[in-house]
This record gives sequence, structure tokens and C-alpha cells, in this order.
Amino acid sequence: MAKIMTTKEMAKYLRLHAITICKLSKEGKIPSIRIGSVWRFDKEVIDEWIAKG
Repeated sequence: MAKIMTTKEMAKYLRLHAITICKLSKEGKIPSIRIGSVWRFDKEVIDEWIAKG
């Protein structure tokens, strides 16, 4: 089952600021899903994205 992470959790995981995570999501530079006014991230997709470089 997919682990869905919040912006705050993703920021901690990637060691970036939450505002940076939101900016990257808005620009389409990081795999994310927008639900209403919040961003959500699938940990498996993020791990694959990191592995691809």
C-alpha cells in the first residue's frame, strides 16, 4: 500500500523547507498530487524519482 506524505513530512524526508516543496510541486518539478489546497506525495513515486536523478 502506498505511503502518502504531507508537505511537512516530504520536507523533512528531502531535507528541504516546506515552502520549497510547495514551489517545486506547483512548477511540476516534483511528483505530487494536489487535493483541494494541499499537496500530497506518494513515497514510492518520490523514491523512484530520486533514483532516476
